[in-house]
Parts: sequence; structure tokens; C-alpha cells
Amino acid sequence: MIRQATLLGLLLAAGLHATPLLAAEADADVDVDCPTKRQILQEKIETARAQGNSQELDGLHRALGNVEAHCDEASLHRQRLAGVEEARQEVQRREMDLRDAMGKGDQEKIAKRQAKLAEARSELEQAEAEARADQ
Repeated sequence: MIRQATLLGLLLAAGLHATPLLAAEADADVDVDCPTKRQILQEKIETARAQGNSQELDGLHRALGNVEAHCDEASLHRQRLAGVEEARQEVQRREMDLRDAMGKGDQEKIAKRQAKLAEARSELEQAEAEARADQ
């Protein structure tokens, strides 16, 4: 989803080669606010500094600059709203898939499509809840 790429996108735009640890951390905090993003980057800067990794340190400083320049609550809210729209489209796609499977009468495909639709609806509910939390 769009929200998942926020921190990693900023890091990659800064020319940083994100480490697996950072990627896992970003995935765990999919929808973090700007102060949290800054904190994550500052912790990574301290770690890179302690390890003497100047190349990673340069990238982290650029990423922190990008977060400070471009991250605000309004942009995060827009991203969350975009995530809601993306989730709605996914639900619609899954509903069409289920209708197609029902038309063919294949019970195995119907069950799979029902599970996928339930998952898509759950993701939509989560995206809507996150967008409401902004208000």
C-alpha cells in the first residue's frame, strides 16, 4: 500500500540503501506520524555513527532532511485517505472475482474468493479507522 512505502520511499529518495532491519521496522510501523519517523531516523543515525558507517550515515542524514522538509500531518492524512480509496478499489475487485466464481459454480474458487474478500474488507476497515483517527 501507499502508506507502507512512506518511510522507505523517503529513505530511497535520499539515496539510502535501506537495511533489512530498517525495512522490517518500517513495515511494523506502517502508519507512523512525523515525529516517530524522525525518531526512527535519529536512532539509525546514532547506530550508523557508532558503527562508523559513513555511507549509511550520509543517506540517513539526507532522509532525515527529507522527512523534516516534506513530512507533515496534512500529507500523512492525504496518504491515509489515498489508502482508503485503494482499499475500496480492492474490495470492489474482490467482489467481482467472487461474482465470477459464483457464476462458474466452482465451490473451491468461491471459498478462496470469499476469504480474499473478507481480507480486503478487513484492510478497508483498518484504513478507514486510521483515516478517522486523524480527525
